[in-house]
Amino acid sequence: MNTLLFIEDDDGIRLALRLALEDEGYTVHEAVNGAEGLAALREHDVDLVLLDLRLPDMSGFDVCRSIRADTITPIIIITAQTDTYDMVAGLEAGADDYVTKPVVPKELAARIRALLRRVHLHEASVAAPASARFGDVELRREQGIVLKAGEEVSLTKTEYRLFCEFADHAGAVLSRDQLLERVWGYEYLGDSRLVDAHVRRLRLKIEDHPDDPRLIVTARGIGYRLMS
Repeated sequence: MNTLLFIEDDDGIRLALRLALEDEGYTVHEAVNGAEGLAALREHDVDLVLLDLRLPDMSGFDVCRSIRADTITPIIIITAQTDTYDMVAGLEAGADDYVTKPVVPKELAARIRALLRRVHLHEASVAAPASARFGDVELRREQGIVLKAGEEVSLTKTEYRLFCEFADHAGAVLSRDQLLERVWGYEYLGDSRLVDAHVRRLRLKIEDHPDDPRLIVTARGIGYRLMS
């Protein structure tokens, strides 16, 4: 049974979604603000965090960055229906996915299942080759790490899966839809901005010049390619 942490200050939303997620078989811990959420994360063994970006005591972006500084636990942010800035900023702060308000419980449960399924599949798999090098960036699958110039790069689980997907198809163009299906585990629920935000974060960590990338290059109008 997977355990979730839900950080949300709206009592009605928190109650409704907790009940819906418990019906799906999840154990749900609750927090009403950022400080309480960070404390709960330290107290409980959590498989995934649901994080509202509008909290009473601190910015949800700061909460996201704090979580990401200490753990690679998957994070799904909850943002306003029309606020593209919140979505992009939340992903760049380290979130793995997002849902918009009003939250549809069945959609949220599907996103959680997809994200956890991909995490578990990658943790259980032993793909070949065990290591691969792209310039000064090295993938070591057996250790589950990526190195740049010999130093380990701090990647989230989603960023690591994304790099593995590129490495598995080095030299080939991968469309955004392909990446959504293979990395996030779904097609119709996804959004191409999700891919773009994670590629940008990955470039910031492995490229010498992220604004002029040489490893993960854009195939305009199609997707991305890892140069072999």
